[in-house]
Amino acid sequence: MSRTDTDDFTQLFLTDTPMMDIRAPLEFTKGAFPHTVNLPLMTDAERAKVGTCYKQQGQAAALALGHQLVSGKTQQERLEQWLSFARNNPNGYVYCFRGGLRSQIVQQWLKEAGCDYPRISGGYKAMRRFLIDSQEQIVADSRFCIIAGHTGCAKTDLLKSLANSIDLEGLAHHRGSSFGKRPEGQPSPIDFENKLAIALLRQHHARPQQRILLEDESKLIGRCAIPVSLRERMAVAPIVIVTASLEQRVEHSFRNYILYKLQEWQQAVGVEAGFAAFCNDLTDSLRRTQKRLGGALYQHINQLLQQALLEHQRGDNSLHREWIRLMLSKYYDPMYEYQLVHREGLVEFRGSASAVREYLLTTDVH
Repeated sequence: MSRTDTDDFTQLFLTDTPMMDIRAPLEFTKGAFPHTVNLPLMTDAERAKVGTCYKQQGQAAALALGHQLVSGKTQQERLEQWLSFARNNPNGYVYCFRGGLRSQIVQQWLKEAGCDYPRISGGYKAMRRFLIDSQEQIVADSRFCIIAGHTGCAKTDLLKSLANSIDLEGLAHHRGSSFGKRPEGQPSPIDFENKLAIALLRQHHARPQQRILLEDESKLIGRCAIPVSLRERMAVAPIVIVTASLEQRVEHSFRNYILYKLQEWQQAVGVEAGFAAFCNDLTDSLRRTQKRLGGALYQHINQLLQQALLEHQRGDNSLHREWIRLMLSKYYDPMYEYQLVHREGLVEFRGSASAVREYLLTTDVH
């Protein structure tokens, strides 16, 4: 039985439906959705030519040019890619920007090749509008709880162990601090917004009565901005604080920012180039804190970092703990304590990670 075109955006996003985005690569890069593959009808250059033709000569001429540009061998090669996607994703859909001509053309060519493949009505624009509107409504209707604590107390690990949580740093592909950059880079701002809206949609449908747990974040996670409406709700939400000793936090930071970060860089670009990139990453990240640290303290910590990197290259990574300890106690802790003092009245519980987890499991069931 052939499937029909759909505008059931809720189901598309809740079920991770595979989608074939036939917009040009430039459009896709600016913003897309998870579980989407870009298999464009036209390249960026082809789309630009058709767009110019449309402005100068009208729709009929632009359509004729489009068919001329995507014909013969070029058309056959692209058709094979679309057919392959359709075979591998029998429950998927195709879409363009507005669900108009481009997706209709691809749908028709697929049909002529014996593949009846459905379209998403309204295309990218309608799905994007749906996510923006859904996010605003869910943010307004939901209850939130903020997980706070000094840097290094494993807040993210705790969040990931609880079903009613959204990992904002995971969505932003960034560890949240000045040292949070990751080798693969971050999603585009629109991609981040789309992922966040989908995560909120899932929580709303799966656990409509439960509070949504979020980590305490500033307005930017790397370059990804938390939407204003959500930030405003987070600013007045109850706070649960995770406590840990300085040494526990040093060890956690050592694992995240030394062991895991180096591993990520080496997996991305190779062993030698990865170590060089890792060194540059840490050095650049520390440089960004120079103004707040002050000249003398920055110079001291930078010397410790450079010495630690030198010893690390020789096989001993233990010296990293010295500069990490100073960064936590002299940079991150004062900043955190200053920010928290203004929200002390919102704190409803504090304790170790295990105590906080137990508290949240027993208080957030409804």
